[in-house]
This record gives sequence, structure tokens and C-alpha cells, in this order.
Amino acid sequence: MKSIVVPIDFSKQSEMALKAAAILAKKNDAQLFVLHMLELSPAIMANTEFIPQEHIVHLMKMTEKRFSAFIADKDYLKNVDITPIIKHYKVFSEVNEVAEKHDADMIVMGSHGADGLEELFVGSNTERVVRNSHVPVLVVKGSVDNFVTERFVFACDFKEESIPAAKKAQDFAKLLGATLKMVYINTPADDFLSNADAYERISKFLKKAGLGQEVDIYNDYNVERGILNYASDNLADMIGIPTHGRKGLSHFFMGSIGEDVANHSNIPVVTFKIG
Repeated sequence: MKSIVVPIDFSKQSEMALKAAAILAKKNDAQLFVLHMLELSPAIMANTEFIPQEHIVHLMKMTEKRFSAFIADKDYLKNVDITPIIKHYKVFSEVNEVAEKHDADMIVMGSHGADGLEELFVGSNTERVVRNSHVPVLVVKGSVDNFVTERFVFACDFKEESIPAAKKAQDFAKLLGATLKMVYINTPADDFLSNADAYERISKFLKKAGLGQEVDIYNDYNVERGILNYASDNLADMIGIPTHGRKGLSHFFMGSIGEDVANHSNIPVVTFKIG
């Protein structure tokens, strides 16, 4: 692992993400790119009738001062190679651009919303970053004082389009030094597969993907419940799910399952872009 990008907005959630990223950076001797985006638009920056230029300069200086204070004197940041970055506009595609420019292995964000369990993705900054990111986005939840990932669960439908995400999940597990558990959630009604049909689909998927990986079949009433229950049964430290990027998480399996998993999981969730 070479580098990690952490967008911050000075909130408690973004500090939680920063702490988790610092733990990962120390463990892997990685560089930390800490990114803040100002609440300005190009129109305002270009037109001094909205805000006088001296006010904009003052705002930028105040932000730089607040940024420095935010990352200063934190024990968990000691001996971490940190590069602060301030962008003038809040353009979420720029988070991915920063990640790609610095060859980042992941983006780390903290969950927003009531106690991290609701409205995490819907209309949130995290969702916008996920939709634009080509690198894995790790959403940190709860306490990160002992942020360790030993058991990593990745769930998908094992259709061909999910191959890139599955490969990224395997690489991600290696980066974390975690044991990877892949699972297919088998549900009743129209999506039900017999064990023979499920194993046939999984076998074709693994062969085409070139993955030497065992896959479990887990039966439950719906996919979201199955993923969360399987993760709990296997004492998982993190859950991985695929996303179609700009199409959002609503295209994961069907409906809003991806969003539901991220919203209701009590452990960190990482998304991998399909394609």
C-alpha cells in the first residue's frame, strides 16, 4: 500500500476516517493525502460582485489555518507522512482525480447520518465520492481505536460484470493482510438457485476471473440480511460490495441493497467499482 486519500470537512466523522487512515498508513508505511474542499463555486470565485476578492482570500487563509489546526498535535498522526491538499470548489469527482494522481490504493471516509446507521449514502458526500471513484472507497463506522481487519467478507451476485470488483476485493484483502471470504447470498422466490446451479455460476465466474478462491453459499430471506448475517457469523471486520460507479449503489444486485448494507452495517464497508 503506497498512499491513502482522506477527504475531511472538520467534522467528527471525518476525524474518525482520518484516524483509521492513519492506522492503515502506519501499518503499511503509506503516505496520507488529506483533502479539504471549500464551499465555493467557480462562478463566485470569478465574479467579485458576489464576494469581494479580499473576502475570498481571507476565507482561504482561515481555511488553511483551520486545516493546520485540525491535523496538528494528534498522537495518531505522529510519524505519518501527510500531504495536505485544499481545493477551492466542492467537486466530488476531484477526490477521484486526487486519488489517481497520487496512485492511491483507497479513499477513506467517515459515515454521516444518525449514529452512522441511516441516510449514509442517500444524498450524502460519501455517495458522490463512491459514484466517481475508480479506487476502493472505505466507509468507516463506529470506534476506530483498534482498527484491524483480519476477516474481510466480499458479497456479489457472481455475474460476469462483477469480475473486476471481485479482483479488486482480492487485491484489497492482500493489502490489508486480511483473510478473504467470498459469499453468494441465495434467497427464496424468483432469484432462488439450487446448490448445483449456484455452484455452476460461481465456478464459471472464478474460472473466467482467474481467481483461486473458495466461495460460500449462504441462504437467507433477502440479500441485505444475508450479507449482514454472514458477516456476523464469520466475525468479519469489514464488508465489501460492488458498485456501478456513476449509476450509484442502487444497481448492486437489485433495488437499494448496496445502500442498505452500508447503512445498516455496524462494521466498515468498502465499495469496488464495476468496470
